[in-house]
This record gives sequence, structure tokens and C-alpha cells, in this order.
Amino acid sequence: MREREKLVQPKQVEEFGFKDIIYTKKDWIATIAWNRPHVYNAYSTLALVEVKRALEDAAFDDAVAVVILTGVGDKAFCTGGDVEEYQKYYTRTPRDFLKWSKLWSDAYSSLIHLGKPTIARINGMAVGGGNEWHIACDLSIAAEHVTFRQVGPRVGSVPVTACTFLPLLIGDRRAREVILLCEPFDAKTALEWGLVNKVVPYKELDNAVSEMCEKLKSKFADCTRESLNHLNLWKDIAMQTLSHGSDWLAVHFNSMEAHEGMTSFVEKRPTDYMKIRKLAASGGSTEFMWGPYTKKCKSCGARNMPEHFEYCGKCGKKLV
Repeated sequence: MREREKLVQPKQVEEFGFKDIIYTKKDWIATIAWNRPHVYNAYSTLALVEVKRALEDAAFDDAVAVVILTGVGDKAFCTGGDVEEYQKYYTRTPRDFLKWSKLWSDAYSSLIHLGKPTIARINGMAVGGGNEWHIACDLSIAAEHVTFRQVGPRVGSVPVTACTFLPLLIGDRRAREVILLCEPFDAKTALEWGLVNKVVPYKELDNAVSEMCEKLKSKFADCTRESLNHLNLWKDIAMQTLSHGSDWLAVHFNSMEAHEGMTSFVEKRPTDYMKIRKLAASGGSTEFMWGPYTKKCKSCGARNMPEHFEYCGKCGKKLV
């Protein structure tokens, strides 16, 4: 077999050795589950790498007709990116975030452009980026107890994907309410708004998803794939804005807003929103942690030190 054919050959799930997701294939159905219940199934960088690889395999495997995306347990479908990982690795330099963003975008696009129908099995709360992965799926079935929420402006970020996709699904006014207020809403409301296709008691969730899978399996694969290509038109147009959002977030993740939002989340303390608002209202800089780089040390000649520094960061002498 030629090398290229080996690369696209489907594998047995045991060959992957995934850690942060669980991947199964059985009876024409592939299931991908976020497997980080200790952090409410928030995805790590490793999880994104693994999801992308699983989606590639599912796309190549002609024995897969439907893909289910879900989470482990009954508390969380997915709660977005791991904030502790963001704070530790991706708020240091814009280029670090851009690398991560490229990985996220590639994995996310793999789901949307899979060419096979996808079902979000909403087993628990879908928050932030977790809800964005939910709305990327073609169909959605939620358990009665789950809640949905976007939290970007609340934690120092912007839900770029939700900003572009939610108006298509639930309408402009409702999308603005969800994104700007950052308040949770229940499964019944999600059904009324058209965000999910069906809501069932948790004990009936698997049966409801299985029934939908059986209906999807009994359709022609090529006709389904081409139907999905056309249905994705508006999502594809909306996705053109994602690169702009990534560029902005890459720079913003070094600002006071992101620092306060993520640090307060990790430290489990109230976020001081008004402190930053008051600083901006008084003419201070909220773009730089210690003010813009304007000061020069007359003693050693060091330049471009933050304007709030009282002493030189190089020689330690008092700045005039």
C-alpha cells in the first residue's frame, strides 16, 4: 500500500491512545466524548489535537455514517477552554495564542466540514467554547437538566464563533442577550429558541440520540454530504470573521481585562470589573498591565519601561 493510502486508512480506536477524549466506533456510529470531568470537560490543547485526529479518522472511515459529540458524565457537555491553561501559557505573548487559535480553528472546521451528519448529545452544561462546539454540530439533543451560557465579556474574552453563529440559529436579539448578559438559560428555552432539536429526560438521552442516528444512517451518504455542503453556506461565510477575532484576542489576552478575568476565575474570587472601568475613565491605560512603555532611566539609559514603574527594572535606580 502506498504511503498516502496508509495515511488516510481508518484505524482501530485502540491505536490512537487518546487521553483527553474517548473515541469509539460501532454500528456505523462514531462517538467523541470530552474526557476531562474534573474540570467540567473543559478542553485542553491535547484534547483539541485528539478531537481533530478523531474527526479526520471518522471522515475517512466509510464505516462511519454519523458522529456524536458529547462529554463524560452528566454535569458538563463542555465548558470551553481550560482557563488555567490559558492563563499559564497563552496570555504571555500574542504569537502563543495565535498558535493555539490555529489549532482550535482547524479542529472546529473539521467538525463543520466532516461531510457526515453530527449530533451534539448535550449531557450537561454547555458553556462558552463548549456551546460553540455544540452549535457547530448539525443536530442537537439535550437532557432536561442542562443549561447553556456564553461568558466571554464576563471572563475577559470574546466569543467570536458564537457572535457569528448564534444570530443564524436563534436570531439577532436573542444572540445579543446571550452574549452581552452572559446569563445561563435552560434546555426548555434552548428548544423554544431553536438552539436544540429535542429535549428529553437524562435517562432517555441515549435512546433519543440512537433513534436519530438510525434515521440518519438510512440515507444515501453522497447525497447527505452534498446537502451538508449547501447547508453550511452561511456558517462558511460567518467563519471568515474568525481570523480577525483570533488576531484581536491574541493581543487582548495580554491586557488588564483578560488578566483580571482569568486570574479571578482561577483564584475563585469576585472579578473587579469596576476597577478597570474607573481606571479607563480617569485617563489611565487598561491595555498595558503597568502602563504604556514610555519611561527611560537616566542612570543606565534603559528605555521603554512602563510609565507606572517607580524604579528601573534594569539597574534598580529611582526613575525621575
